[in-house]
Amino acid sequence: MLKKIGYSVLCILLGAVFIFSAITKLYPIEPFEYTFVDLGISNWKLAPFIARFFIGLEFFIGALLILNLRIKTTCKIAAAALALFSLYLVGLIFLTGNKGNCGCFGNYFFMTPAQALAKNLIMLALLWLLYKYYDGVLLFSPSGYLPTTYRRVALRMANSPLWGAGGLCYFLAIASLITPHILNYVDMDYSEAYLSVHEDHYKLELDSLYKNAKINVPPASLSTGKHVLAFMSLTCPHCRVAAKKMKIIKERNPEISMYFILNGDDNKIEPFFEETHAENIPYCILLGS
Repeated sequence: MLKKIGYSVLCILLGAVFIFSAITKLYPIEPFEYTFVDLGISNWKLAPFIARFFIGLEFFIGALLILNLRIKTTCKIAAAALALFSLYLVGLIFLTGNKGNCGCFGNYFFMTPAQALAKNLIMLALLWLLYKYYDGVLLFSPSGYLPTTYRRVALRMANSPLWGAGGLCYFLAIASLITPHILNYVDMDYSEAYLSVHEDHYKLELDSLYKNAKINVPPASLSTGKHVLAFMSLTCPHCRVAAKKMKIIKERNPEISMYFILNGDDNKIEPFFEETHAENIPYCILLGS
C-alpha cells in the first residue's frame, strides 16, 4: 500500500514539473516560438501554433500524471516528449555550447542545456520506474461513493470510452490544447497594425554614438545607406527576446545590415549574448541615463 502511495506521489510530482514547464513557457512565449524558426522546421506565422501545441502537450501529460490516468500510455507519451526535447538540447550544445538559458522553464528558472539534459534523463528514469511497476489509479472513481445497487452501473461507466477514464482523457486532451490559446492567444494582426501606422521620417544624428561609444567603435558606414539600429538594455528581458529574433533574421538574411547599441555594465555583455546567441550582430556600448 505504501509503495502504491509512493508511486502515486511520484506521478503527481512529475506531472507538476510538466505543468510548471508549460506555464513558464507561456510568458513570454516568443523565445519558444523562435526556437522552431531557428531550427528551420517552421516559418514565422506557423511557429506560434507549433509552440502552443507543445505547451498544450505538456499540460496534457502533466494532467494525466497528476490524476494517475492511463499510466502505461502516459509514460510512453511523456518519454517521447522528453526524448524529443533532449535531442534538441544535444544539438544546442553541439552548435552553440553549454551556455545561456535553454528555455525549458522559460525565463523564470535559468537552466543551461546540460542541466536541462540531466533533468530530462532523471525524469526518463523515473518514468521507466512508473511504467514497469505502477498501473495507476483512477482518482475520484465514481464507484467508491455510490450505493451498492448503483456500483455495477458506475463501474461500467468508469470503464467506458465516453464516460470513464477514456472520456476524461479525451476531455483533458482537448482542454490542454486549447488552454495555451486562451491564456496567450496568437495575435495575427499585431505586426500589420504597427506597419500600417504612418511615421514621420527624421534624420538620426550619430555624432554622440561615434564620440561616446565604448568597447567597439561603430563603423563609419552606419552614417550612409540603410541599417537596422537596435537600442537595447543588457538587462531588459524584452530586449533579449528582440535580440533572439534579430539573430534569426540576420542568419536567414545576411545581407541586412544590423547593429546593436547596448546600454549597461560591461559584466552584463556575456550573459546577454549567452542567452540571445546574437554574436552574429556587431555592437557597441553606449551608456545613457
